[in-house]
Amino acid sequence: MWGKMAVVSGYFIVLISIGLLARRRAKRSIEDYFVASRSLPPFVLFLTMAATNFSAFTVFGFSGAGWRTGYAFYPIMAFGTGFMALSFHLIGRQVWRIGKEKGLLTPPELVFYRFGSPALRFLFFGVMTAFTLPYLAMQPMAAGYALEELLGIPYLAGAALVTAVMLGYTFLGGMRGVAWTDAFQGGMLIVLLIVALGVIATPFGGLSTANREVAARFPDLFSRPGAGGALSPGIWLGYMLLWSLCDPMFPQLFQRFYAARSERALVTTMSLYPLITGFLFLLPVTIGVIGRLAFPDLPAGATSDRIFPLLLSSYAPPVLEALVLTAALAALMSTLDSQLLTLSSMCMRDLVEPLLGRKVSPWTGKLFVAVLALIGLGIAWRPPDTFLAIATETFTGLAVLFPTVLAALYWRRATAAGAIASIIIGEGFVAAYHFDLLPSFGTLPVVPIVVAAGFVLVVVSLFAAPRQHQKLSSRNRKTNKRTWRWVAAFALLFSLGNDFWDWGDARIGPLNFPWWVWYYLGLSVVLALAFSAFGRSVRPNAPVRFQDHETGSNGSRGLRDRQNGQKR
Repeated sequence: MWGKMAVVSGYFIVLISIGLLARRRAKRSIEDYFVASRSLPPFVLFLTMAATNFSAFTVFGFSGAGWRTGYAFYPIMAFGTGFMALSFHLIGRQVWRIGKEKGLLTPPELVFYRFGSPALRFLFFGVMTAFTLPYLAMQPMAAGYALEELLGIPYLAGAALVTAVMLGYTFLGGMRGVAWTDAFQGGMLIVLLIVALGVIATPFGGLSTANREVAARFPDLFSRPGAGGALSPGIWLGYMLLWSLCDPMFPQLFQRFYAARSERALVTTMSLYPLITGFLFLLPVTIGVIGRLAFPDLPAGATSDRIFPLLLSSYAPPVLEALVLTAALAALMSTLDSQLLTLSSMCMRDLVEPLLGRKVSPWTGKLFVAVLALIGLGIAWRPPDTFLAIATETFTGLAVLFPTVLAALYWRRATAAGAIASIIIGEGFVAAYHFDLLPSFGTLPVVPIVVAAGFVLVVVSLFAAPRQHQKLSSRNRKTNKRTWRWVAAFALLFSLGNDFWDWGDARIGPLNFPWWVWYYLGLSVVLALAFSAFGRSVRPNAPVRFQDHETGSNGSRGLRDRQNGQKR
């Protein structure tokens, strides 16, 4: 027990030390605290993007889904999340240009700058916050599971302890400290998940033998649609679209578009993303699948999301168990810190300052970090559902914002009225699906919801009374044959990721994985190469030009002036 405590304590000390080092490098400005003075270099941006996105859901949720559904859960996550990185170009590069020119720090500031509507700004802020909080709560939930299994600490106490440590280094270093700890934690996660897979597979004769035994005893876990046919073609397509629509709307990822040093940093991140998802996501899913051999039926009171710590406590030496579960803590803390930092910046910049009509102390943002952390703990105290169920519904709520952001960046006829109507109707559909009031049409609700939200935005914008709104420059609306060739290439890759023709295929490949696992590993490499070539072929453009509102301190000039004058 003392060895386990030493490992966990040492890990926490390292994180606080990184926060202290980041504080020494920090500048005394709001811009540095929330977006690291827009200075994150390519590899650091990639690591912090990846670590921020790979949360408790990646370790505990993926292994739980592997135990329940089987290997079919791997490609839908790995390729779907890897393909989502295309948004780092489609949305990220435009957001970076505008943010750098106008001093923007938060996602709602972008839509306010584009449309000049305080009502839209508050609505956008409210939706992002409301649907991020349940996802935020997944992180202390997983911390409670891990420390309860590892050290015997009560569930809620373990969740509170990890949250307190995370608050410490976030307060100290801001975005710079978060990015550095993300890089450290991301490396830990990769190395120790590999170690964990080896340790768990060894008692069953190694990875290949364990896979063969699972295939013999639980063939549904090797089926293309997954156990019980959980991932039908329509559901599969729904999940693929869900990741592409919702991930760029995560406030913690969106804010990192502002923090990049250059557009090239975003291109590098886009190119490497399919490689990390293709490799890393296979590890926890495989752990969950092999877990069926050890736990064909879960112990009383345990959920499938706890299969990972159950396996470690059964097969790993105590110190190694502590190290590996520390990697799981790294995954959840690297998401929790980013979520709280971004939400606090939104509370300060998009709620308090507009309501008061003046700038406030940065300590206001830090106070919101603490308050939001307590809200997350409150939700974690009584977990509402499995990680996958929580993620799917909250992600759908965030995906509703995608048409508004895309229209803000690329459609000059879009209006604030259209965006507001789109969000209200879209979230109304989310509520209706929650209470099973609408048909799903054989896919996930996100598909009809986003189609409806986009349709409403277009119709209302076209029929709204013509008012002064910001216009995109003609240069940024130009397309050419090269652009359409890339559109066709990515459409083909997306189609190959929906391999409905393989649904009945039960062939086994190397290491006794289903052969289509290797197909998706190869497809992830091809996607990374395509992203790299695409990124190099697109020359950096001038920032997107909007026509400024004549709104004084509430307009885009006011945002820039307020940012330049605000100090910590």
